[in-house]
Amino acid sequence: MKPPQRLRSLIEEGLIDGVVRQLMSGKEAMVYVVRCGSETRCAKVYKEATQRSFRQAVDYTENRKVKNTRQARAMAKGTRFGREAQEAAWQSAEVDALYRLAAAGVRVPRPLNFHDGVLVMELVTDAMGDAAPRLNDVSFTAEEARAHHATLMREVVRMLCAGVIHGDLSEFNILLAADGPVIIDLPQAVDAAGNNHAERMLLRDVANLGGYFGRFAPELLKAQYGPEIWGLYERGVLQPEAPLTGRFEGKTAPVDVDSVLRVVDDARAEEKARLLRLQVAG
Repeated sequence: MKPPQRLRSLIEEGLIDGVVRQLMSGKEAMVYVVRCGSETRCAKVYKEATQRSFRQAVDYTENRKVKNTRQARAMAKGTRFGREAQEAAWQSAEVDALYRLAAAGVRVPRPLNFHDGVLVMELVTDAMGDAAPRLNDVSFTAEEARAHHATLMREVVRMLCAGVIHGDLSEFNILLAADGPVIIDLPQAVDAAGNNHAERMLLRDVANLGGYFGRFAPELLKAQYGPEIWGLYERGVLQPEAPLTGRFEGKTAPVDVDSVLRVVDDARAEEKARLLRLQVAG
C-alpha cells in the first residue's frame, strides 16, 4: 500500500522498507504492519492531540518527569511549546514503559525503534502467524478464561513490581498471541510510587479483567485480586511470583465516599466507552 505521510520519513531513514497494510485504528494511534528487511513488524503512528478520543487526563500525567524546568513551566502555562512538549512526553511515556516492562519480563510487544512520533515494535502473532486478535474479539471456555485471567494477574503483579500501572487495562488492549495474552497500549501508564491515583487505577485495571473473564467464568466476578495485590504492594512484600488467592480482608475504617463515587464514575465511563467501541466495530 502507499505509505502514509507519517511513515515516509522512516522509509527514507531506512528504518522500515515498506508498509503492508493498516492493522487497526485506536483512540490514540493508527497501527500498520510494516516490512523491515526479512522481518514483519508493526508501526504505531500517534495521532495528534486534537484527533485523539483519549485525553491526557491530569490523573495519568501527574508527576511525570520532563527534560527540564523550562518544559515544565511551558506545559503548566499551556503555551504552544508546552503543548508540543506535553505531546512528546505522552508519546515517550509508552516507549519508556515498554522498554522498562520488557526488561522486567512482562508480556508486552518488544519495542525496536522510536522516530518522529512513530513507534516500531514487534508484531504480536497468533498460532497461524497472523496478527493476533484482541481479547474482545475472542470467546473462551470457562477453563480458558481462568487460565488467561491467571496469566494476566501475574503480568499485573510483574508490572507493579517494576513500578508501572497500565491505567487503562481491559479486553480492548490485550492481544491473544499464540502463547497467551500480551498487553499493549501504554501511553497512559503511571508510576505506581509517584502518582496519587495509582491505587484506584490498579484496582480498576484488575476489576476490568475480572469483569471480562467473569462472563465466561462467573466465580471471577467475586474475586478480590485487586485489593490483594495492592495490599501486598503497600506492605512491601509483593514479588513477581507471589501466589495470589483472590481473597482479601480489608481493615475496618471510615469510607472515603468521594473516592468510591469516583471509582463508580470511572466504571460507568469505561462501560460507556466499551459499548461505543462495540457499536463502531459492529
